[in-house]
Amino acid sequence: AHIENMKKRAKYMQARQYTALHYKGPGTDFTLGLPYGHRWISAQSLAQNGVAFTANMPTEEVFTLPDRHRADGVVTSTFPLSYGGTLIEDFQITFKDGRITKVTAKKGEAALQKLVDTDEGSHRLGEVALVPASSPIARRGHLFYNTLFDENASCHIAIGRAYRFTLTGGEELTDEEFMQSGGNVSLNHVDFMIGSPEMDIDGITKDGAHEPVMRKGEWAFNT
Repeated sequence: AHIENMKKRAKYMQARQYTALHYKGPGTDFTLGLPYGHRWISAQSLAQNGVAFTANMPTEEVFTLPDRHRADGVVTSTFPLSYGGTLIEDFQITFKDGRITKVTAKKGEAALQKLVDTDEGSHRLGEVALVPASSPIARRGHLFYNTLFDENASCHIAIGRAYRFTLTGGEELTDEEFMQSGGNVSLNHVDFMIGSPEMDIDGITKDGAHEPVMRKGEWAFNT
């Protein structure tokens, strides 16, 4: 039932084909573009032989790729990020035209800057994932210091590489073509959490209208 519910969420988001998402919460005011042909993915995938499988357990996310050229505003972390043996805490990242222009952190700022400076792609985003603040992982109130677990506690975005399968036809494109289509290429793919029970997210339509996607950290639409 859980997997089916997430598939319905992904199907709804896929049908809406928003051009961007707008995030508003404590320390966060951020607009993130979504490229033409983006695909919202939930937990379950199909193997080449047609068998359904779930790669991540536990899993709470519905995700796609953002447009590497369109990210503007400020995001503030809501969970620490464990990266390269360093715990990065209370950090804020500023974006303009898709690119990270400034990072600050109360703890681990040098490690965060080093991550961003890995390559050009690490100055941009490769994933956007929606997770309700009431997820079972969030309710545990425990940091696992492992992103594969911790990302299931909160909405998150990822610095670096985008997954090709989150763009229609993305797996057939060269790196150059993928980037021209809005996808990001990088050595890194590092998720960090920005969701909270105070977070509101709107989907922005092609006409510029705002529709509720999440309110107070929870899904704002029925499926």
